[in-house]
Amino acid sequence: MTGSITPDGTITLSSGVKIPQLGFGVYQSPPEVTSKTVLAALDAGYKHIDSAYWYFNEEQVGSAIKDSKYPRQSIFITTKLGLADGITGLLDDSVAKIDPTPEGYVDLFLIHSPSAGPEKRKEQWKALEDLVKSGKAKTIGVSNYGVKHLEQMEEYAVTPPAVNQIELHPWCQQPSIVAYCQSHNIALEAYSPLVQGTKAQDPTLTRIAEETGKSWAQVLIRWSLQRGFIPLPKSDTKERIIANRDVFDFELSDAQMQALNALDKDEHVCLNHTELP
Repeated sequence: MTGSITPDGTITLSSGVKIPQLGFGVYQSPPEVTSKTVLAALDAGYKHIDSAYWYFNEEQVGSAIKDSKYPRQSIFITTKLGLADGITGLLDDSVAKIDPTPEGYVDLFLIHSPSAGPEKRKEQWKALEDLVKSGKAKTIGVSNYGVKHLEQMEEYAVTPPAVNQIELHPWCQQPSIVAYCQSHNIALEAYSPLVQGTKAQDPTLTRIAEETGKSWAQVLIRWSLQRGFIPLPKSDTKERIIANRDVFDFELSDAQMQALNALDKDEHVCLNHTELP
């Protein structure tokens, strides 16, 4: 994987597809505000939108992109499979919601969780591989997968996962999963990179924010970028959407990165699926 930390920086995935390194998440964005939120993000310069079947807002993401002034091919869109049964129909349905054109596609399709169990995970992955063959997905990956889930995939995946999207921030660094993914050329997407605001008063974080003249949120996003992750901050507030992208005019020093790296407590703010059987 290659990339550079610039406003338009991308990472080249193992599949050859280029993904914008800074993404924008719409988790918990209510359907009635999602289109407005996505349009604000696109206008702020984001070119990477992350949705999912279980967010119940894929259709609104698609509407926003259709109604925007930006061509479809300039926007990288991710969604995720959330169920174990009726897999092919669910995949096609998600694509149709996001890009309802005859040539509709998503750029990245992920399995949302390993919760379906070993046999169903294999079935889900084959369906995603078929989706790529059909042209409805450019590349595929997983989310919330632990090392054992990824190791199992080596036995059946014709196409290896290009991405693993997991919870990543200074308090939850998941080093064993990160090391495995990095050694297997699997890009790491960081969800909840802002720790859902729960660490805004952390003394180490506030000190570094003061030193850099940036907000605590901007420091966390910059940390994620400098670690080589693909952070997916989310907000429905226009000012925060803009501010969360204003992270390319400063750099965290080695000492500041080390101070943030030292905060790891394996502390999750979301359900931890990486330990599922």
